[in-house]
Amino acid sequence: MADRYLSFTGTAPGRFLTRRLGLPRPAELIRWTPERPALPGPLLHLTAGTSALDLGPVLRRTGLAPGDRDPAAVVLDATGVRDVAALAEVHAALHPVVRSVLPSGRILVLGAPLDPADHHQSAAQQALEGFTRSLGKEIGRGRTVNLVRLTDAGAAESTLRFLLSPRSAYVSGQVIEVGGAAVTPPDDWDRPLAGRTALVTGAARGIGEAVAGTLARDGARVVVLDVPAAEADARRVAARLGGTALALDITAADAGARIAAALPDGLDVLVHNAGITRDRRLANMPADRWRSVLEVNLGSVLRTTDTLLARGVLGEGGRIVATASIAGLAGNAGQTNYGASKAGVAGLVRSLAPRALAEHGVTVNAVAPGFIETRMTAAIPLLLREAGRRMNSLAQGGLPADVAETTAWLAHPASGPVNGQVVRVCGQSLLGA
Repeated sequence: MADRYLSFTGTAPGRFLTRRLGLPRPAELIRWTPERPALPGPLLHLTAGTSALDLGPVLRRTGLAPGDRDPAAVVLDATGVRDVAALAEVHAALHPVVRSVLPSGRILVLGAPLDPADHHQSAAQQALEGFTRSLGKEIGRGRTVNLVRLTDAGAAESTLRFLLSPRSAYVSGQVIEVGGAAVTPPDDWDRPLAGRTALVTGAARGIGEAVAGTLARDGARVVVLDVPAAEADARRVAARLGGTALALDITAADAGARIAAALPDGLDVLVHNAGITRDRRLANMPADRWRSVLEVNLGSVLRTTDTLLARGVLGEGGRIVATASIAGLAGNAGQTNYGASKAGVAGLVRSLAPRALAEHGVTVNAVAPGFIETRMTAAIPLLLREAGRRMNSLAQGGLPADVAETTAWLAHPASGPVNGQVVRVCGQSLLGA
């Protein structure tokens, strides 16, 4: 369903009324298209403190030319900030330029991991988190602000490319940690998944279909998995993408074994997208509504992941991307079952990620969507729908493509140093941290 308020605020009367009445004023976001693969403007590189990072080569490969006037993106290297006094340099660097960042632009702060042996450094670096999230909530005009903690610029190249591009239009207020694992760049950054196989559950429609399409665009051979009742839609999507369809009930006890049998040559990317809602307040929720949501959204994810890892279907360089939700991080009235299942996904990611990497060479991450414009959200009553759209720093709902682009970044072969992360795709929702 079209966001008519967003369209109205783009007109002269809309701008006048929203300004006079103090209403949200969302800006139309710049998203990736083949014709517009990069942000339309220069990149400004600033430093606070003394940094040891060599960012120049990576930043030159983002597709943004350097410049200091009306930047489309600002990168502030604050990895050398080690005490409260150095935080003044963060203010000094960004204060003069923050107003000049173009609409739908990016501010990316680079921080260092917290040093457990130095509480002054840890305090200063943790301060960057509160700073970036606060700036994201005030900057407006479709601009986003994120913090990346890193020790090696090369290990963060896929992350920097993503966050400094139109692909990250609905990702703001996030803190992403990038490890120091070795990275093998893809032969072609435009088709990084060429020669790889990706399976997406719940891919016959909605967000899952968008994820499958984006992974196929990036070169993957996609397996479109959905329930038997959606087999016709799954086959339609698979045919359009040049992939294959797999009809099965992901909650079946043998689902993992059947997936393994369907993939004799193995699997490189597993995207757990299938999910359902059965909303009702706990006092009115029968046990079957509780059970069905937990089984689809969490139980099936645990069982199939365990089976595919144990059988070696996912091996060295593999990627698992699960779907959490803002409801699991912040809670939502009437969704105790759904919130529990999605919080469980976040717990799975944080626990499994280090072991899966050490034992199988596989990374495990999650996306956590906020309000995304789908057929499901279009059925929400008008006032609740409008509240969902406006209660974020970008004052609008996201699109399935926003979740798909974030998933594709986590699935990228150069994203190996990104592990154990739960990345919200929510326009910096005002709910939760």
